Order: sequence, then structure tokens, then C-alpha cells
Amino acid sequence: MATKTLTITEDAYDLLAQKKLRGESFSQTIRRVLEPRRKRPLEDFFGIISDKEGEAMLRDLARIKKEEIALMEKRA
Repeated sequence: MATKTLTITEDAYDLLAQKKLRGESFSQTIRRVLEPRRKRPLEDFFGIISDKEGEAMLRDLARIKKEEIALMEKRA
């Protein structure tokens, strides 16, 4: 595989090094960071939480919404 030499500033190198995973080359890091994220179909997430967990989340969201509305009304 052909290679290219890049010149980057030290701060850019430090940022890239922070993103680098153990055992990963800088080329692999650059590809991983810059490669567009693959979109997963929504179906992949079906069933990820139980009905009971989902219902609890909906109750929490309803409570938070109610609290936020009350807070906004106090400010008005």
C-alpha cells in the first residue's frame, strides 16, 4: 500500500493521539474518525428495552414535562 507523509502541528498531533485506540495505527484512527457513520435501521433497536422499562421511561418523561411546564408558567 502506498503511503503519504503529512506535516501537522503539535496540537493537531495531540488531538489525534487522544482519539487513537490501543493497538490502532494513526491511519486507522484517521479513517475511523473521518469515515461517515453508518446508519443502522431502526429495526435494529426494537426490543432493546423491556415493556416495563419503556413504560417507566414514559412516566419519567411525562413527569419531567409537567415539571418544566410548571417552571415556565412560574417565570411567565
